[in-house]
Amino acid sequence: MKTNNITNIVLLVSLLFAFELLIVCESSDQGPLILNFYSKTCSKAEGIVSSIILRRVAANPVLGAKLLRLHFHDCFVRGCDASILLDPVGSDQTEKQSLPNLSLSGFDVIDEIKTKIEKVCPGVVSCADILALAARDSVSVRFKIPLWEVPTGRRDGIVSLIADPLVNLPSPFANFASLQSLFTRKGLNLTDLVALSGRLYNFSNTSNTDPTLDPAYANFLRAKCPNPPNSATTVELDPQSSLSFDTRYFNALLQKKGLLVSDAALLTNVGSAQIVNQFQNPIKFFVEFAKSMKKMGAMGVLSGNAGEIRKQCRVVNRRP
Repeated sequence: MKTNNITNIVLLVSLLFAFELLIVCESSDQGPLILNFYSKTCSKAEGIVSSIILRRVAANPVLGAKLLRLHFHDCFVRGCDASILLDPVGSDQTEKQSLPNLSLSGFDVIDEIKTKIEKVCPGVVSCADILALAARDSVSVRFKIPLWEVPTGRRDGIVSLIADPLVNLPSPFANFASLQSLFTRKGLNLTDLVALSGRLYNFSNTSNTDPTLDPAYANFLRAKCPNPPNSATTVELDPQSSLSFDTRYFNALLQKKGLLVSDAALLTNVGSAQIVNQFQNPIKFFVEFAKSMKKMGAMGVLSGNAGEIRKQCRVVNRRP
């Protein structure tokens, strides 16, 4: 098994390098974003992100999942503009306080990176770009190479509203039609839906039993999740694999161990069920996941004179 894993990673590295070269040659859909946007204005920026992420992931192996979710919850609401990072001001509540975002974490990591970069290049690098780079680097650590390219040039938003996540983020109780409709509105296709599911949004607890669940797994969840619910209770999305970025989530789905209603929904559509089967292959999954992350990271970005470059990621420089 260890030999197979090593072989898969070697093949993955080769495929990803080939894929990234293809993207550089052919992609023109990233809008205002370009590779190495800060090469002349803050050449050390991406290196600072990588070095801090390497140290923080070594101390906290689940950081990759946390920063992926943070990036996803940011991009799906107002586009990738770092609006998720803003703290409330007075009576003005922000996305952070919305119910789907209460379990988000990793904000301190972004703060550390921003502080370090501001000392080197004040007022140059956006929080939105830092978040996108940090999400990529935190997942890529174990592979020793970046799993996808992150074009940069995003600017930071100055608006963050508590109500926005409720209508823009996928519900853990969504059926397939709802999920597909939401992803389509965001410019993402069926493959993106399956590739990003289970990676980017979480689960707290439930007292209900989904009849599609494997009975033994349902009993396990009953034991873990009290009635009435306790918001501190957490359960792995992909059983026995929460510390690894791998394809076990898709294996679990096919064993009827999808934790969320929205997980099980992926098997109710012929097309998405076929993709779930394909994504048991690590090579196929990682290549498609890289494509989906690039697409998601370019959603609704601000550029030019729109937005701003925040001095601190938690606070806007100017009021809207």
